[in-house]
Parts: sequence; structure tokens; C-alpha cells
Amino acid sequence: MKTLVVAATELEIAASIPTFIETKTDYLVTGVGMVATAFSLGQYLQGKSYDLLINVGIAGTFNPYHKLGAMLKIKTDQVFEFGAENDQDFIPIDSLGFGQSVFVESLPEQALPAEFYEIPYVDAITVNKSHGSENSIDRIKKEHGLNILESMEGAAFFYAANKLRIPCVQVRSISNLVEKRNVENWNIPLALNELNSWLQRFLIALQDQKPLL
Repeated sequence: MKTLVVAATELEIAASIPTFIETKTDYLVTGVGMVATAFSLGQYLQGKSYDLLINVGIAGTFNPYHKLGAMLKIKTDQVFEFGAENDQDFIPIDSLGFGQSVFVESLPEQALPAEFYEIPYVDAITVNKSHGSENSIDRIKKEHGLNILESMEGAAFFYAANKLRIPCVQVRSISNLVEKRNVENWNIPLALNELNSWLQRFLIALQDQKPLL
């Protein structure tokens, strides 16, 4: 299965580069944010064909029961607050009729290795600003529930893959709880270690998997 690993920063996948070489897996570092991700991925995929795109990275969680370093996969990802204000109300772009804000995972026809299915599903929002205000965090929890992650690229990745009709999945490790900003509570090294450990196992298992006849 020809696979492209997509990450916002090289830091997030640096430990797995030897495995990319070993398994002949392509990878793309897009830069941080939705604009960079959509442009880089769209440009890179011109004239190329893949069986699977996989977006990996670290993320914040709104769920205090998620452990730092936990691995989670994203089912749906939403561009956060993409629409219009109507006084105190918010109208999503979907309701305005000018586009969509929610994008989804798209699995390939061939089953993926067990390492993928062992990871729990959550949903996510993709933001331009990491949340660190108690008021905004409380509002997100009321509107979306606790079981949600926050990144700056996921929905843009899904958007590009969905538009090109390429199977795509998103897997992230938890680096921090989304709360009033306190970097002392973050554990990025743990999140990176867990992410790359999983990614290496997944790619090796994917390489050893028999293709569909």
C-alpha cells in the first residue's frame, strides 16, 4: 500500500525517518496551520498517486481523563468557527450555504493493520488559535463535549484528501490538556515518543501486510 505520512513539523516525525526509509514510505512536512497544510498537500499531490494518506502529530485534549501520551485517531474534524456571527449567535458556513466546515476520515478498501484499530476514535476541531481562556474552553466543552481534540491542521488535511478522493486517516498523541495556558503541565517529549513508537510499528506492519488480490 503506497502511503504518504503528513506532519506539520519535522519534529513530530523525526524519530521515524529511518523507518520511512526502511519501509519506502514517503513523507511530507507541510508547515503549521490550515493554510500551509492545504497548500503544501495539494501542491505535493499533483501528478502523484497514493493508496493512503496519514496525518500524524501531537494535539491538545479537552478531556481531563485523557492521559498525556495517549494515542487517538480522528473520525471527524471541523474548521472551528468558520462562518458568521449574528449578534450572540454563530452561523456555521454549512448553514450559510457557502461551503462546509466538517471533514472526515476515509478508510481504504484494504483493512489496515491491527495497530490502527486498537486506537480509540475521537472527534477534533482545527483552530488558528490554541485555546487558553477559561471562557472559550468552557464554551467549546458545552458545544462539542469533552471527547474532542484540538489541532491546527487536521481539518485541512482531511479537506485536501477528501477533495482528491484519496483514503485518509489522522492519528495524534496527546501533549497537553487544553486549559489556561500552563506549559509546565505539557509533556511534548512523551507525546512524541508515543506517536513515533506507534507510527513505526504501524508502518512495519503495513509493509508486511498482504495486498488485496
